Amino acid sequence: MSSCWGNKVKISIFGESHGKGIGVVVDNLPAGEKIDMEQVLMHMGRRAPGKDKTATPRLEKDLPQILSGMLNDTTTGTPMCAVIENTNTRSGDYGNLLTAPRPGHGDYPGFIRYNGFNDIRGGGHFSGRLTAPIVFAGSVCRQILEKKGIKIASHIQSVGKVCDSKFNPLKVDESLIDSLNKQSFPVIDPSSEPKMREYIENARMSQDSTGGVIECVATGVPAGIGSPMFGGVENLISSIMFGIPAVKGIEFGAGFAITEMLGSQANDQYAYDENGKVVTLSNNNGGITGGITNGMPILFRIAVKPTPSISKPQQTVDLTKHENTELVIHGRHDPCIVPRATVVAESALAIALINLL
Repeated sequence: MSSCWGNKVKISIFGESHGKGIGVVVDNLPAGEKIDMEQVLMHMGRRAPGKDKTATPRLEKDLPQILSGMLNDTTTGTPMCAVIENTNTRSGDYGNLLTAPRPGHGDYPGFIRYNGFNDIRGGGHFSGRLTAPIVFAGSVCRQILEKKGIKIASHIQSVGKVCDSKFNPLKVDESLIDSLNKQSFPVIDPSSEPKMREYIENARMSQDSTGGVIECVATGVPAGIGSPMFGGVENLISSIMFGIPAVKGIEFGAGFAITEMLGSQANDQYAYDENGKVVTLSNNNGGITGGITNGMPILFRIAVKPTPSISKPQQTVDLTKHENTELVIHGRHDPCIVPRATVVAESALAIALINLL
C-alpha cells in the first residue's frame, strides 16, 4: 500500500480509523519556519467530526501530538511526525461488513486486494478519518506559503442541487479568503447555507446521503511554476486531490464548460494592469496554461460523491455464503462530507504548492 506523496516535501500517512491512532510524517520541510499552532488547531477543528447534524456524531478532538521536527513551535528541518489519537471508536458497528461489503465503499475491492486481511472497522485505512493528518501537514505548509504571499481558500459551491455563488476568477479579495478560512461551513453567499443544511437534513432523515462540489482557489502564486506534459501543475494538484476519499472528479477554470466555447471565447487574453504586471482578462484556464502557472488565481473544483455508508437497506453479497443478501449499515456516518472536506482540499492544495515551489 502506498500512502506516500510528494517528491520535494513528502508526506506519509499511517493508521486506521479505529486503530490506536493516525498520523503523518512530513519530510524536507525547511528549517527555521515559525508555526502558529493555534492556526493549525483551528483548521484541524474545521475538519473534526461531531459538531452538527451535517456530520457524523463521532466526536474526536483531533489534537496532534508532534513527536519530532518541531521545537519551540519552529521547524527543525528533520522529519516532522504527528500522531492523532483515536478516542471514540465503536468497532462493533462494523462486524457485518466483514462478509457483506458496502456498495460504493472500498470494502469489496479491499477484501480482494488484501486477501481479506484489511481492517474493516470504520473503513480502516480507506476511511475519511485519514484526512485529519493531511489537514495537519497542509496547515503547516500553508503557513510557510503565506509568508511568500500565497493564500488558499475554498467554499461549498454546491450540495446536491443547492448552489453557492462562485469565486471571482480574476481576483479573490483577501477579506473573503480570511472569512472562509474561519468557517466550518464555508459559503460565499450566507443565504445558501440554510438551504444546503435543509437539503442535507432531508437526506439524513431519509436514511440517505448527498454529495457536492468544492471550489478551491490559491492567490499570489507567481507565474512560471510547473512543467509541461507530466510535471504540470494540474497533474500534481489532481494527484493529491484524488487521495481524498470520495473525490471523483476535478476541473480547472471553466472546466468542462470550456468545450462549449469558441477559441476566441476560451482564450485568456493578456494585458498589462495599472501596476505594469501581465494579467489575463479572463481565467478560463484556472491560472494554468501549458502546465505552468501564469500568475492568475489557481482555480479548480472537485466533485465529492455522497457518503456510501447509509442506513437505507441496500443490495450486496455474502462473501462467505456466495449468495445475494441485503445490507443494513450500522455505525455513525456523515450524511454529507462536503463541509468537512473543504479544509482537506485546501490542505492538499498547500502540500501540492509547496512541492511546486
